[in-house]
Parts: sequence; C-alpha cells; structure tokens
Amino acid sequence: RSATRRSAFSTDVRGSSTVEYHPQPAPKPPPPREKIAWPQYGLDATRSRDVDLPLRPPFRRVWTYHAGSLVEFPPAIGYGRLFFSTNSGKFAAISTRTGKRAWKRYTNRCVAASPALGPQQRGTVYAVFLNRPPCNSGKSKDGRVMAFAVGTGRLRWQRTIGPSETSPLLIEDTLYVGDWNGWLWALHAKSGRVLWKFHAGGAIKGGAAAFGKRIYFGAYDGRLYCLNINTGKLIWRARGQGRFFGSSRFYATPALAYGRVYIGSTDGKMYSFGATTGRRIWSHSTGGYVYASPAVWNGRVFVGSYSGRFTAFDAPTGDVLWSFKANGKISGSATVIGDVVYFATLKQRTYALNVRTGKLLWSYPDGKYTPAVAEGKRFFLIGYARIYG
Repeated sequence: RSATRRSAFSTDVRGSSTVEYHPQPAPKPPPPREKIAWPQYGLDATRSRDVDLPLRPPFRRVWTYHAGSLVEFPPAIGYGRLFFSTNSGKFAAISTRTGKRAWKRYTNRCVAASPALGPQQRGTVYAVFLNRPPCNSGKSKDGRVMAFAVGTGRLRWQRTIGPSETSPLLIEDTLYVGDWNGWLWALHAKSGRVLWKFHAGGAIKGGAAAFGKRIYFGAYDGRLYCLNINTGKLIWRARGQGRFFGSSRFYATPALAYGRVYIGSTDGKMYSFGATTGRRIWSHSTGGYVYASPAVWNGRVFVGSYSGRFTAFDAPTGDVLWSFKANGKISGSATVIGDVVYFATLKQRTYALNVRTGKLLWSYPDGKYTPAVAEGKRFFLIGYARIYG
C-alpha cells in the first residue's frame, strides 16, 4: 500500500459497546391497519431491512414478470400485490401469487426509488420521480411525488418538487421525501399538502429513517442530519471523515438500531453515529464507495461496497466479524430474511449468505441492486429487468 493509502486506513476509529449503545433492540412500530407485508424501502421507519420469516434457499421459481427495463429499487408489498417502478418511468402493480400485471401507469419520468404503501383511502401507494429523460441532462429541474390508488392505479394527487430518488418514508399520515435541490419535505399523505420542509447543504439522494420524534438523513454536503420529526427543526448535524476517496457524500439511506445511526459514505467508509448526540462512534474502511444502505440484525451491520466485498460489522465497535468477496462491485442494499442475508452485484448475481458466518448458501444469475423482499412463504427476487416469485 502507498503511504497515502496507509494513512487513510489508519483513520479507522474503533467504537465502544457502552457509548450511546443500547443492545436491546427498539420495539418495532405497530403493523399497518391493513394487510401490508412490506410497506416501504427497508421495511419499516428504522430502515433496518430485516424480517423474521422462515424462508431459506434454495427456492423453486413459480413465476417471472418481465418488466421491460431496469428495476433498480425493490417493490412494496401489500393487498396481494407488488408495487414498483422501472427505469423507463412505468409504475406497475402485479399479483404476488401469479406475477400477472394488475395495472400500470406511464409517467415519462426517470425513477430510482422504491414506493411506500399505506392504508390511506383504502390503500394508497406513493412514488417519487426524477426529471424527464435524459435523466442527467440538467435541463429539467423538476420531479414529482405521486399518490396512486392501490386497486386501480388512479392518480389521487401529485406535487412538484425537485428531482427525487429518495424512497419515501410513510409514518401514519405524513410522507417524508427529499430532492436534488436539498429539500426534505413533510407532506400530508391524503392530500400532498406541505406540512414543513428543511433545506440541507447539498442534494438529498437517499431516503430518511425515523424513530420516535426524530428523523435522520444524509446529504451530498457530507453531513448527516437529525431533525424534529414534527417541526423539521434541526437537532444536530454530523460529518464523516472524508479522506479515503476524497470528500464524504452520503447517498445511502441510514439504518437506525441500538441507539445508533448506521450509514455508509462515498469516502469508502461505514459509520456509526450516536442517534441522540450525532457523535461519531466508529468508522471502518471498506475499500470502495459505499452507496449501499446497511441491514442490521442481532448486533451485526451488513453492507457491501464497490470493492466487491460484503462485510458484517460488529454493531457496537465496528469490528469486522466476517467478509465475503463477491464477483463484482456492490451498489445495492442488503436484506436479512430469517437468518439469511441477500445482496447483489453490478455483474448481475444475487448471493445468499449465512448471517452468522458469511458462508455462501445459494446464488442466482440475476439481480443487480437490492434483490430481495418477502411475504409469508413467498420470496421475491428482483433481477435487472425481471421479478421472480
């Protein structure tokens, strides 16, 4: 290693098992009022992306849905359907039992987010959209938040915001979304009315996570923000170290657990911050950009990076418990289902590992970003342009 590289790695900070760490998991929020198995990206408001279901590979494929273009972010699940967007701007609902399409809507906008699903008005699904193609041209500066009826796909309301790729967070009747212009919006879920908004120092690209009266999100100014969830008032903001790959930018959606905030950065590090104070507790280099959002399970934090390594960290200290070398860069987020952790690589392969040991249990020749969600006895794998039941 070069001297610069050694210096970067030497800045890793080992954490503490006593400082702002509460080993008992926080109580899960109550289930939705209707049968909604997977309401939003990361499963619940903490975005811990773990679910206790007795599912283990290998699986038997029951159906395949051909989406026509990239499905970058996983579906929400409820009302017997999967709800998701494709990169071409198509928003669709398909049957969880058969994979048959129930309805679709074309928005003529780019998409890079999961929807959120709630019981409002007998079932509403909320989606955010980027600008019109070409998506990164810079000519179109507006995005959309749209609310659709789950049964028919009828548009209930829409609101113009900045281009958005933040998977919306739905808590009771409030929807929280961010945009490239640096705004975090709190919207009334039944009408789209603005309740409050907060301006960060950079683009907001990942989703927000929340617990209690606080909401957390990262931005492209390299800061992690904590706000009062009812008023949008700033409580604290914190920084990464920003030395390994230059400046630190937060693209990932944070995960909340044990009194901590866990989030990866484009500086190549995984971080743990105190949820109460914003104090940086630990940091650990991964060897590549961390765009993926972490999964948290039983005192472990799971994340992959552009190094091609998938790592299990000790939640209190940041010590590496095990790591697995995959076949390519890892950009999407992991999901823990039962005692198996799933992730995919940009070379389009999905891996299933034992959460305790990192041993390979199964792999599948499709999947590129966040590859797995589940309901009951059914596992859904999200391929590049296909969804499998």
